[in-house]
Amino acid sequence: MKYDHSETERYRVTPKTALKLSTFDPQATLSFGGDKKESQKIFENLNARLEALQELLYADGRHKLLIVLQGMDTSGKDGSIRHIFDRVNPAGVSVASFKRPTSEELAHDYLWRVEAKTPGNGQITIFNRSHYEDVLVVRVHNLVPEERWKKRYDHIKAFEERLADEGTTILKFFLHISKDEQKERLEERLADPAKNWKFDVNDLKERKHWDSYTTAYEEALSRTSTERAPWYVIPANRNWYRNLVISSVLVETLEGLGLRPPPAPEGLADIVVE
Repeated sequence: MKYDHSETERYRVTPKTALKLSTFDPQATLSFGGDKKESQKIFENLNARLEALQELLYADGRHKLLIVLQGMDTSGKDGSIRHIFDRVNPAGVSVASFKRPTSEELAHDYLWRVEAKTPGNGQITIFNRSHYEDVLVVRVHNLVPEERWKKRYDHIKAFEERLADEGTTILKFFLHISKDEQKERLEERLADPAKNWKFDVNDLKERKHWDSYTTAYEEALSRTSTERAPWYVIPANRNWYRNLVISSVLVETLEGLGLRPPPAPEGLADIVVE
């Protein structure tokens, strides 16, 4: 079985379209029908291809890739990074995690700390959470007035448009899990001593706001998915399928950039290594 890249288009959020997460099945596996074993072979091929493309991106030096990962607690952001990028060259890939803002960051506008972490030429940067927290957590917990966070959708689109104008390719993934799946994952962290360190009591507090976060995500994805910075709603109840779909989007996107290595220095044919 081969992966049909057109399958990923089912998950791409159409610009200027009102989105309802209830229309996306977090348990979906589409063409695979739950065949985890078969998918592993395809994932390994995609993983090897991604490794080669990342090296070519680094050598080419004309492009840069920004990957945004968002999702409810336990949706698998860390796991996605660990499995999808396990073979890439660390010199060309970085991860930026955006936690509670520091006092210095709070003294600037909310995009200030994000700007500094965007990728340079030849680089891939992964945002583990991102500038979207400022229309999600901020909204759900009423941290700033509505009249302020409402304006941020346009700020964010303009920010991403500028990055795209300057050569950054942007891909945004919402890892979509069900509330029942989150419950199972939290219980697993409690039950397994090896995973106790992952458990955070604050996750239980945030879980109580599930519906509010769903509404916030729906508006954020609807209003900020664009042709040049699209959102994908990734079914994430099954980790293997989540990784497969994200890898497919990454490989397809990088293959479309026309990457090429720089020309070799002149005179190499005459060099003899003794």
